[in-house]
Amino acid sequence: MTTSTMTETAPDLEIKHRLMEECLKAQTDFVENARFAMEEAQNSANESQGAMEDKFESFREACQIQRDMFAKQLDEAISKLSILKRIVRNKVNEDISLGSVVKTDAQNYFISVSLGEINVEGEKYFAISPASPVFQAMAGKTKGDSFVFRDKSIKILDLC
Repeated sequence: MTTSTMTETAPDLEIKHRLMEECLKAQTDFVENARFAMEEAQNSANESQGAMEDKFESFREACQIQRDMFAKQLDEAISKLSILKRIVRNKVNEDISLGSVVKTDAQNYFISVSLGEINVEGEKYFAISPASPVFQAMAGKTKGDSFVFRDKSIKILDLC
C-alpha cells in the first residue's frame, strides 16, 4: 500500500489528535462559560440580599433558579470533559468504541462526547457520544462491516 493510498483511506492518529484537541478546547470553553454564568447568577442573587422589598425576594429566587440551572450545565460539561480526557489518543481502535475515528460512506464520526460537527483538514467529522442512536447502530463493528441506521445501509470504510 502506498503512502498516498494510506492517507486517502486511513484516518490516522494525527486526525485523532486534532479531533481530540478541538473537542477538548470546545468542552473546556463550555465549562468556563457555564462556571462564569453560574457565578454571575449567584452574585446577582447575593447583591439583592440586603433589599427588604418583596420584589427583590422574587428576583433573588429567580437568580437562584438560574444559578442552579447553570450549575447543572457545569456538572454535565465537567463530566463530558472527564470522558474526553479518558480517551487514549495513541490507541488504534480495531472495533468501534469510545475514542474511535470512523469513516463511512455517509459521514465521518469521532466517538467521544456529543459536540456536533468538527472540521479537520477540510473534512467534516461529527463528535458523537456512545449514547447516540447512530453509535448504537455501529458499536463493535469493524472496518468493512456495514450497519443500518434510519433504514439506510452504511459501510464502514476505515477506523482508528
